[in-house]
Amino acid sequence: MITLRKGSERGHFNHGWLDTYHTFSFDQYFDPDHMGFRELRVINEDRVAPDRGFPMHPHRDMEIITVVLEGTLAHKDSMGNGSEINPGDVQRMSAGTGVTHSEFNPSKTDPVHLLQIWILPSRTGLKPSYEQKTFPAAKRENRLQLIASPEGAEGSVTIHQDALLHSAVLDSGQKVEYELLPDRHAWVQVADGRLLVNGQPFSAGDGAAVSGEERLDFEALEDASFLLFDLA
Repeated sequence: MITLRKGSERGHFNHGWLDTYHTFSFDQYFDPDHMGFRELRVINEDRVAPDRGFPMHPHRDMEIITVVLEGTLAHKDSMGNGSEINPGDVQRMSAGTGVTHSEFNPSKTDPVHLLQIWILPSRTGLKPSYEQKTFPAAKRENRLQLIASPEGAEGSVTIHQDALLHSAVLDSGQKVEYELLPDRHAWVQVADGRLLVNGQPFSAGDGAAVSGEERLDFEALEDASFLLFDLA
């Protein structure tokens, strides 16, 4: 079964400096029917205005993954890390027992467009940690590239949960497929373009919960990019 979550139905707030969409309940947006899926808790699609951002704020007991789609995001945290995240980069921060961080758009002219993902960890009280890796578009072109996994397989970032996160960039007309093992579930999130998932049309911003499917077939109706979560 594939249960579509239309992008237009997500929680939406435009604060001027921040234009944000929430797939699941988050902050000021509460929807009891959309509190997360399996261990996936947050998918926020943010557009941050030039020279603006999130000041230092705390997190704990959460796996936080940031994927930049356009522009640059500057990161600083209480662990001493400072970096810039660009398209193709994947940042993982395990908040564990507690961490503070800031996220800022350093450009004076261009917005930054990103997805921020929260996944519940397999256990609480972990030591906070940080990781960032680059996955060039060529590695994701017309294929599913593993970008996050429990063991850091295939050079992916390491997350503390039984979850796999893949990224793909499909040219128009191209197809990829993915087999789900028994008792596994999936979430599909379309970042850009249009595609079919098992024959069902998806557009940018759309997501879907997947259960009871043995295989997922993706076909791009136009150039498209998407994330695929494989969840216990």
